Parts: sequence; C-alpha cells; structure tokens
Amino acid sequence: MGLKQVAEHAGVSVKTVSNVVRGTVRVSPPTRERVERSLIQLGYRPNLSARHLRQGRTGVVALAVPALDAAYFSALARATITAAAAHGWTVLIDQTDGAVEREIDIMAGAGSHLVDGVVLSPLGLGALDLEGRRPTVPIVLLGERVFDGPDDHVAIDNVGAAREATEHLLGLGRRRIAAVGAQEHASAGTARLRLQGWREAHEAAGVPTSAELVASVEQFDRRSGAAAAERLLCLDRAPDALFCFNDQLALGAMRTLALRGVRVPDDVAVVGFDDIEDGEFSVPSLTTVSPDLRSLAREALDLLSRRIDGSDTGPPREVTVGHRLLVRESTVGRA
Repeated sequence: MGLKQVAEHAGVSVKTVSNVVRGTVRVSPPTRERVERSLIQLGYRPNLSARHLRQGRTGVVALAVPALDAAYFSALARATITAAAAHGWTVLIDQTDGAVEREIDIMAGAGSHLVDGVVLSPLGLGALDLEGRRPTVPIVLLGERVFDGPDDHVAIDNVGAAREATEHLLGLGRRRIAAVGAQEHASAGTARLRLQGWREAHEAAGVPTSAELVASVEQFDRRSGAAAAERLLCLDRAPDALFCFNDQLALGAMRTLALRGVRVPDDVAVVGFDDIEDGEFSVPSLTTVSPDLRSLAREALDLLSRRIDGSDTGPPREVTVGHRLLVRESTVGRA
C-alpha cells in the first residue's frame, strides 16, 4: 500500500497525503481527517526504515539504565518507548548495572553504528569521567549524577521534592522524622540531594535534626529498608515518621514495622519516593513523591531529536521536570 492509493481513496494529491504522514506542513483539519480515515481504512504503514536510511540514520535510539528489574526504571523505559513513538523511533534498551566501565563504554559510543542517539541514566559516572570525551552520537543524561556536564541533562528537583515530603510529615505534627536512604559512596547523588531536602525542611520549620535518625543503606531495595527500620526501632527514642528515599525502601520498612507491631501511620508515618505501583496497593497504601516520568522521557527525547537533526547546536541544556506528592494511607490513615 502506497501514498498513491491512499491519495486516490481520500480524493487528494499524493503531496497532501505525504504532508499528513510526515506532519511537516499544516493541512486543514477536514482534509487531514479525510486522509487519516483513508490511512486507517487501507491499513497504510509508513516505511520508517527507508525514510531514516535516506536521512543517514537508523531510526533507533538507546536507553541505558542501571537495573531493569527496578520498578522505577521499568516505568521509565515504558515512558521512553511511548515518547519515542512520536518521533518514529525504536528504542534499544540496555542495562548497565551501575558499572562505571559500562557507562563509559556507552558514553564513548559503544554500538553507535546501531543508534542515532542515547539516553543514559548514569549511576557510577561523575563529571570527571566526561572530561575530554568526544561523542559519536548525541547523548542526553537523566538523573542526579552529572550536572553542568557536556551533554543535555533532564532531572526532577530532588531537593525540592524531598523537602515537600518532609514538610508534609512535619505538618502532621511528626518531630522525629528519620531519613532512610543515606549513602556514602561516590555514586550517591540521589541520596545526597534527598537528604539535603530533608534537612532544609527541618531547618525551615525550626525543628532540630539528629544524626541517629539518618539511616544509611547500601542499596535502595526492600531488604535495606527493612534492616534500616529495625535499627531505628532499637533507638532509645524511636522515630515517629520515616522519609524513605524510594518506595522500595519504604515498603521494606513497613514490613518491619508490621512485624514489630508498630502501627502505620498511628505510631510511625511513612513516605516513599518514585510512585511505583506496589505502593498504591500496599496495606496501608504508601504516600509517595511521584516524578513526572512522561515529561522526563518526552523532554529527553525532544532534546535528543534536536541534536540528531541539527536544529540545536547550542550549549548543553538543563531541564527540570515536575513532581507531585501523593498523600495516601501511610501518613494520614483511611478517610
């Protein structure tokens, strides 16, 4: 099925059909609707591969994340695939395990003959690793590891989001709010920023913080959250709230609280971060910070598109996307 057959069916010129398919020229709504109806009825599918090859491109972009079995990154991959479809791209997904060497390979252009650009969520890389790099394809970085680097960068306001979550707990009258998720290793950008937001909220409220309420973890997983909650409950003065740096930590912590007979939120309120689906269906349901993953993916691919087609040759851009606090049963109980 070609453009000519679609044009005859819709009673328009081949050029008009091409304009509708490509979306590059404004077409009147009635004409566009008629052409789109013919495209559907005739089952037309554009040959995107041929189009990309004529442009010297593959029509494939890569998304590289630390761990595909983490719910947050699975959701990010889904949002990226959806956003890529608007550009006519296929997404090749890679897992780095947060290994610096693997992330450096990706930044250096490993597999660049297969892809037109890369969206990378680094866990091990730092700004020093990027110095002197000569990119072979455009790259957009996600997350907290690299700010003011040589590539476009998209992230949420982690400090502001953590501050808002902590303010919510303070507003409920909680005064011993533990921060669950502190990390000391070099790749702890997320933990550092969320801990900063926790501290800023306390400072603004005039509520002192205590070092014993900062619970360090090795990993952002349920097991680490459960262990951190166990340690916190052994304090002479146990916390009355937990701000967990992701939902998996929060879910693990709530398991420990339940096993110890601690009521949530009556005795200890709990807030997570990331808005994974498990939190919505936990008992009690989990209050959480919900990053706007759709906007994150869309902004990243729009930046990548402009670099690929050459319409943006300016300096690296920093884009911050929104978030919202979803208040659920783990902080306010059932209505």
